[in-house]
Amino acid sequence: QVQLVESGGGLVQAGDSLRLSCAASGRTASINAMGWFRQAPGKEREFVATITWRGDIQYSGDSVKDRFTISRDNTKTTVYLQMNSLNPEETAVYYCAAYSIPGVVTGLGEYRYWGQGTQVTISS
Repeated sequence: QVQLVESGGGLVQAGDSLRLSCAASGRTASINAMGWFRQAPGKEREFVATITWRGDIQYSGDSVKDRFTISRDNTKTTVYLQMNSLNPEETAVYYCAAYSIPGVVTGLGEYRYWGQGTQVTISS
């Protein structure tokens, strides 16, 4: 099993930045990549970004790609999401997730392991 623990969420103002962290423990050698999803109130959980241990990166779209940066540490057990120029519409619970299959995966159902989530609130 793999355990994921997110940190770094909080309340910020529009235009501010936040850096989320996700630490993996347990059978981390079994995972190939880690990513971030978010779920706003009343909405479905959506993909934000993912990074494989080889270094392949995928973002959900240009808006995220231009403002967010996903990275990992050299131990391949911690992933970060640097978020800049946040806007109130991005208020959500941000979840860290991990998967074991090869390649870059963005589908929610392919992620086997999930963290509990960290709340990010952006005020206008």
